[in-house]
Order: sequence, then structure tokens, then C-alpha cells
Amino acid sequence: MPIFISYSHEDADFVDKFAADVVKNRASVWIDRWELNVGDSIVQRVQEALLNSSAILVVLSKASVQSEWCKREFSAGLVRELDERRVLLLPVLVEDCEIPLLLRDKLFADFRKDYEKGLRSVLDAIAAVSNPDQSRISDCEHTLDWAVDWWIANDLLTVRFTIVETPKDLPLTLLTEVVAEANAEATKRYREFEAAGLDWVGRHTIAGLLFDTASEREFHLQLEDQRPQSISINIGDSRGTGRVYEITVTSRRLGQDNGKIQVVRVSNYLKAIQGYLRETQRKPTDDEVATMVSIILG
Repeated sequence: MPIFISYSHEDADFVDKFAADVVKNRASVWIDRWELNVGDSIVQRVQEALLNSSAILVVLSKASVQSEWCKREFSAGLVRELDERRVLLLPVLVEDCEIPLLLRDKLFADFRKDYEKGLRSVLDAIAAVSNPDQSRISDCEHTLDWAVDWWIANDLLTVRFTIVETPKDLPLTLLTEVVAEANAEATKRYREFEAAGLDWVGRHTIAGLLFDTASEREFHLQLEDQRPQSISINIGDSRGTGRVYEITVTSRRLGQDNGKIQVVRVSNYLKAIQGYLRETQRKPTDDEVATMVSIILG
């Protein structure tokens, strides 16, 4: 889910720079001037964005605290609802002003004297809801902790997802690694994205191919004891480009033996991670899209 920025249009110059810096750190940002189109219902779109955001940054200035529009955005009822849903609500103080009563108990990011320090505090605060490389996904049955890393060795790219499932009602954990090893042609394409400053797009493209394959083939493993089990497949670009990825999935169980076979539904893991990434990863800019198309068609 995106990071919503509430502000007065009199602070647009600061907000444009601030939002661009947040986006550079790969967070998805919602700003009215970036998202609204002619004919949109402003009130409806803003309310939808507020309620569907993972964090809300409130830019506080003399202009914003006097703005009727900002007051309307943050009613007492909305603040209570956000607190109940545990949505991060972070005041961003850009100049001395009277902080609204509803926000006075919130820890704020201070930009009044040091912009870089203020930005760092914002990025630290939103990391838990915007980091595209690791997160925790929980529901009533289990918790998934996951992280992704990548490296190039012997001139070939490797992307690895490490996933730990902790069932709520079992005294054990399940450790799974999904490793995608790119061949020379696939690594070459990634290098092109990397050279254009779009390495994250290259990794996202590989992850997307992996997610699609998991949805089609329904990866799962059966664990009878503590020993790891693995499956391997090769997947390639359907357009015959010669780009191939060797996928290896390995799972094992740790903790107390409950005497039962554990079925590890790896596809469900990857679908959950894909959903998180779709909500948090920012959209490429128009210039980045043009570069992407040039690389893909080149």
C-alpha cells in the first residue's frame, strides 16, 4: 500500500522534493497532484487513498495547519480509525507552527533545521511498511518472515528468497529457500537494467517470472523429517530470447517433531510476497518506462 502525503499546496515545492526523495528509496507515494485526473471525485479519491495507505505523512506548516482541506482530511474519527488499524501516522514538521491537537502525541520528523536528518527519520519510520526486500506477513494461521537478496558470481546473476513460516498452532518452523540462477543471456539483460539505474526493475522482472511460474505449477514439498527436500526446474522467456533461469526450491523443518508430514506450499508463499510487492513497490516514472521499453526492444 502506498505512503499518503497530506499537505497544503502552498508547500508544494518542499513536498515535490520530499516526495521525490522518498520515491528514490523505492517507496510508493500517493500525492493528489500526481494521482488525480480531470473528472475525478477529489473527496472520494483522497478518502480511498487515506484508508488504503500503509502510512500517512502529514506535512505541518503555518499554511497547512490553517488549511480547511487538511482539517477535513484529518477528522477525529479518521485518526481513531487509523490508530485502530495501526496505520503509521507521522507528522512532518517543516517550520514552527501550532501542531494540531490530534497529532500532538505523535512522534514527528523535524525538517526545520536539517533536511537530510528529517528525511532519514522518515525513511526509518516507514521502512517496516515500504521495504521491498523483506517483510513479515501474518494471518490467523501462520506468520511468514521473508527476505530477498541477489548477487553476481562468475558473471551470472542469482536471486534468492529466504522464507520462514511459523504456524500459529505448531511448535515448529519451516525454512524455505527459492533460488533463481540466471544464464548468461538473462544476466546480460539484468546488466542493461543495472547500467540504466533500473536494477530494481531487473530484479522485479525476474521475481515476476518466478511468481507466474509458481502460480502455474503449484510448487509444494512434503517434509517427513528434519532432512531438507528440494525440487528444481528451468524456466525461460517465452519469446525465445535464450534467457533461462534455473529454479531450485529447498525446504526443511526446524523445532519440535510433531510426528506428522508437513506440506510446504511454496506457491502460496510466493503469491503472498507478490501481493506485498505489488502494494509497496513504486511505479516507474515516465522516463523510466521509456528506458525500460528501450532495453526490452533493444
